[in-house]
Amino acid sequence: MNEVWAARRGFIKTVTRGFLIFVVVAACLAPQGLSRQRKVAAPQPGKRQTKALARKGASAIPPEIRAALDRISADSLRGHLSFIASDLLEGRNTPSRGLEIAAEYIAAQFRRAGLEPAGDAESYFQTSEWSVGTAQNNFVELAVDGGKQKMKVPADQLTSLGFNLEQMADAASGSSEQKIIKLRNVVGVLRGSDPTLKDTYVIVSAHYDHIGNDLRTGCRPVNGDSVCNGANDDGSGTVSVIELASALATLKRRPKRSIVFITWFGEEKGLQGSRYYGRHPIFPLEKTVAMVNLEHLGRADDNEGPKLGSATLTGFDFTDLGPIFRGAGEKTGVDVYKDEKNSDAFFSLSDNQALADAGIPAHTLCVAFIFPDYHAVGDHWEKIDYSNLAKVNRMIALSLVTIANNAEAPKWNEANPKTERYVKAWKTLHNK
Repeated sequence: MNEVWAARRGFIKTVTRGFLIFVVVAACLAPQGLSRQRKVAAPQPGKRQTKALARKGASAIPPEIRAALDRISADSLRGHLSFIASDLLEGRNTPSRGLEIAAEYIAAQFRRAGLEPAGDAESYFQTSEWSVGTAQNNFVELAVDGGKQKMKVPADQLTSLGFNLEQMADAASGSSEQKIIKLRNVVGVLRGSDPTLKDTYVIVSAHYDHIGNDLRTGCRPVNGDSVCNGANDDGSGTVSVIELASALATLKRRPKRSIVFITWFGEEKGLQGSRYYGRHPIFPLEKTVAMVNLEHLGRADDNEGPKLGSATLTGFDFTDLGPIFRGAGEKTGVDVYKDEKNSDAFFSLSDNQALADAGIPAHTLCVAFIFPDYHAVGDHWEKIDYSNLAKVNRMIALSLVTIANNAEAPKWNEANPKTERYVKAWKTLHNK
């Protein structure tokens, strides 16, 4: 995944002066012939829009929605991310003290925005309870729903949270009460305005966990820095969910459908939070019309080349959502395109997969697929391009409003053979 396109080589080293003169004269004498033969280079991401087109698109956005989009601020995003990706949170491993602090911070921001709590007991938390197994080879297995979901974590990761290894062993053997650890998705909802469509839902999400500060979870210390802060992965998606909630909650005329804002735990441990939601949905899956998951939005320095002013979707043409995001991009100055190499390959690698498996049209939207400092200690909040992040957020906000206001629900592209399993799941979900 870390390939970089090689630069073209092989320039002609020896060209005579007389031949150069001949080429120039020929070009001057036959400009029409040359223009007919000239090949137009494929546009690069972020290069397809002129400033004039962006201004024209902006004028087509209704004033109230434009005002909400304008509330999205690079400084606000920077403020949120400088905390979420700070050393204080120790890389937000699942489970960890830092993850819990992040969850509380996100809930506080949802509360500040005025979102309706959608979790347990009128809170913003959907809590899952994981049984703690015995330590084997310095790892402990956590399980939920009778073992339908499992993950392994270093034993001392649990002792740092106050768990006693001997007590865990006794509990696993049945000689004492089973030990439980709680992990939480953070969920808020902006209720829709239409009497009928308000009971249907559009999800926007991101995972708020990362890989922590432990070599065993993939975080390799460098020059005394031992914390993988996860600013771009996926702090950038997390703070975007917060910023989108804050902006869209200011709309006096709410979108017709309800918009659900979720941040997931445990993506780095195998999509654990989103898979738990898929089996324990807060909102009926058959009433959930679409989901867009946000990943890697903050850095445009993709390993395969710069992606400034652009964004892409995994499984771009798996559903009819792609054109909606592309249209919103045209109005906000963001080039939304299909990455021919990575779009389909990355479809199953983030939290959209859990809901796609349930039949819901779901994608992950990103700016960069793989970037320098991916899963490394250098993924710091100072390296984020906040102006570009805010611009991409405005495109996402407009897309969400468009989907939520559309009486017709998004659909899987049945003509694409790669969607066969998802089409089948959708039909099962809707008793078709």
